[in-house]
Amino acid sequence: MNKRHYVAIMAGGIGSRFWPQSRTAYPKQFLDILNTGKSLIQWTYERYAAFIPKENIYIITSEEYEAIVAAQLPELATENIIAEPSRKNTAPCIAYISFKLLQKDPEASLIVAPSDHMILDNENFRLITLRALDFAEHIKSLVTLGINPTYPNTGYGYIQHEAMPVADGVFKVKTFTEKPNLELAKTFLASGDFLWNAGIFVWKVKNLVKAFELYQPEMFELFDGMKTDYNTPAEKDAIGRVYPLCTNISIDVAIMEKADNVYVIPSSFGWSDLGTWNSAYDNLEKDYLGNAVASNNVIVIDATKCMVSAPHNKLLVLQGLDDFIVVDTKDVLLICRKDKEQAIKEYVAEVKRNKGDKYL
Repeated sequence: MNKRHYVAIMAGGIGSRFWPQSRTAYPKQFLDILNTGKSLIQWTYERYAAFIPKENIYIITSEEYEAIVAAQLPELATENIIAEPSRKNTAPCIAYISFKLLQKDPEASLIVAPSDHMILDNENFRLITLRALDFAEHIKSLVTLGINPTYPNTGYGYIQHEAMPVADGVFKVKTFTEKPNLELAKTFLASGDFLWNAGIFVWKVKNLVKAFELYQPEMFELFDGMKTDYNTPAEKDAIGRVYPLCTNISIDVAIMEKADNVYVIPSSFGWSDLGTWNSAYDNLEKDYLGNAVASNNVIVIDATKCMVSAPHNKLLVLQGLDDFIVVDTKDVLLICRKDKEQAIKEYVAEVKRNKGDKYL
């Protein structure tokens, strides 16, 4: 293992599309969505611990989730849990860890990844990530892993790349596109030079910090101004002063769409962002009627193509539903047509209007 390889796993989101199982106080990255015996963040940590030194793995999360991270990842050193004082999207949290590492190891190479994605082919993922690290160490670049698309998904962002590689399996990025409509997604798929944006990044921290200086000078000045505080007892107070002043912006918009040294590696390693109940349905085993059941205590009678999640200590009997999402928790039951799952965020907003925060 290379001692200069680091990973920052982002685990601060609230996972509202997995409501009612995912709650503000205990969101989806800490849940066993697929009934595997481990939470999504535990799987992500283990995936990286196979080839990144454990002392170089950092979790960036919200202050309210520090204790959950510590409980789920007991081998992680306390100082490797980085708490954001507020949610400011991905650019500030990535700037924070990059500036922090730059003070510790000016030649550090960093992988930035979400905590709640699923990857089935860990060995291929390791090889592709190491290729990205090698490229980023030799070329002044910002590298992202793009997923070879298998169908015209409208829920993902897309990355377009040049036709010819600049190195083994590495291509220069032409454009980033936000979630397209179906017709545009079909066009992207047919063209052959578009990839799904997985939100996994690789770079040397000094090159990422330089990109902040060029493209986000105000944010650069904020984090650069506290560089003597990183990795000291003064860091927590300093970051508490800096964070409220940061723009709420994604790393894609802040840096990746602006920089001219962005590269992508087309990848296939059994990836899913597990962003919705339908994506969970796609990745769970089905019974002979096409039902995906994430529970050990459900009886299904004359129901087809349903996504069912329920507590193990509670019997759920399901009869006569076709193509539904059924999620049962101790205090909320959601029954929703699968083709209406994009409206779950609206249902959560309706719950908040009518019932306050109690069920969120």
